[in-house]
Amino acid sequence: MKPQRCAIYTRKSTEHNLDLAFNSLHAQREACEAYVKSQAHEGWRLLPECYDDGGLSGASLVRPALQQLLDAVKQGGIDIIVVYKVDRLTRSLADFAKLVELFDEHGVSFVSVTQSFNTTSSMGRLTLNVLLSFAQFEREVIGERVRDKISASKQKGLWVGGPVPLGYRSEKKLLRVDEIEAAVVRRIFELYRDRGSVRAVVEQLAADGVKTRKGYRFGPGPIAAMLKNRFYLGEIVWKGQVHKGQHAALVEHELFEAVQSRIKGAAVNRRRIAGSRVATLAGVLFDDAGNRMSPSHSCKAGVRYRYYVSRALLQHDRAGAGSISRVSAPEIEAVVREAVADQDVASIERVTLHHDRLAILMRPTDTTPEPEPLSVPFVWQSQGRRKGVLHEPAQQQRLDYNAAEVLLIAIAKARRWISELVEGKMISTDAIALRENMGERNVRKLLPLACLSPNVIRAIADGSAPADLTIRQLTAALPHAWARQEQKLLIG
Repeated sequence: MKPQRCAIYTRKSTEHNLDLAFNSLHAQREACEAYVKSQAHEGWRLLPECYDDGGLSGASLVRPALQQLLDAVKQGGIDIIVVYKVDRLTRSLADFAKLVELFDEHGVSFVSVTQSFNTTSSMGRLTLNVLLSFAQFEREVIGERVRDKISASKQKGLWVGGPVPLGYRSEKKLLRVDEIEAAVVRRIFELYRDRGSVRAVVEQLAADGVKTRKGYRFGPGPIAAMLKNRFYLGEIVWKGQVHKGQHAALVEHELFEAVQSRIKGAAVNRRRIAGSRVATLAGVLFDDAGNRMSPSHSCKAGVRYRYYVSRALLQHDRAGAGSISRVSAPEIEAVVREAVADQDVASIERVTLHHDRLAILMRPTDTTPEPEPLSVPFVWQSQGRRKGVLHEPAQQQRLDYNAAEVLLIAIAKARRWISELVEGKMISTDAIALRENMGERNVRKLLPLACLSPNVIRAIADGSAPADLTIRQLTAALPHAWARQEQKLLIG
């Protein structure tokens, strides 16, 4: 009889009581070991490796021990996976379907010691799907209860947990003022009121040797968020509504409002500056294939380069783009302004970009109900990267700056979330979704980005990744091995 190599997987959603000498993980393993021994006559043999995930939700497959188990499955080292209950493996039907497909591919059976079924039969699969449906329903109901409890607590002005804001300390789940940190908070508000610049505040704090709770220098992001946080007024904001908090305020109302006034003034100045660089041909510029050309930009060494790019190219349809799919914004805007020097640029109806000229159509007026198009010479030469324009052969298109920024932000979020889950700072993906104000499913979709190869991340950051790389491509069936990720995403 061929020996059946058995691996036991255990999981516990929270870290509560994990420090006990005999906890839930031990109980699950003991039950599974007894079941394996009872099947010794069938050739079942227990493998020595332990696959235990403590304090991790079953809503996601991003769990260290589970990933080690799946790697062992792919390497052909396991014949049977034994769990105490189905929901210890996963609570998601979608995730379970992926696991079953993987198990079938490698000839691995799946057994629950408290729920009798066999995944090799159709009836067993039906039974398992029914059990998983109830497990997923239970998870969603728990999530709804948590959200309702958090909402009720917020409306009562209660702090419901999470990172303790600077200036406070947590005592028996209540916030108390930390006078040393509170002085730092007031100092930050006063500095911004007096100087009106987050960067100036950061520089002054660094000069004074003031550091965060963990001993790091203050950055502009946390400072900007702190200055807008009504929590320091003794209030709690929940779904756009402001509630009186049960914690003490650290900042006087007059100081807080003075800071908000300066923040609004700075925002107006930024909009005015941005308005001076508006894309004047937005909405009227088209390539000679009829595609609208949208304004975009990239930054290099602190310099901002503006350009227009064909919508076909943005939609990854290079074949559908016109003869010029990307062009310098300052260059073409200057040509158009000169061509219509005696008229308002706003009166332009349409500009069509050909390989050797511009066709400019003005809006009808009382004197010229059907104006004739203007034909203006416009010589374009493929010179690679040059000031204000990015021209590259289609097969060498690089990842757009805006697209790279979106990808890097998503990767940073995933890495922060997985760190919080592993360290126990967040108990589940539901809690993360609630904090981030996004769907729990979207959180689970992004989590695999935390396992990206450093070379892939570097390629995204420096723009050498494929131009059509998307979050969906990064997360879809992502291989565990970095070398395979790089081959799939950067070469394939």
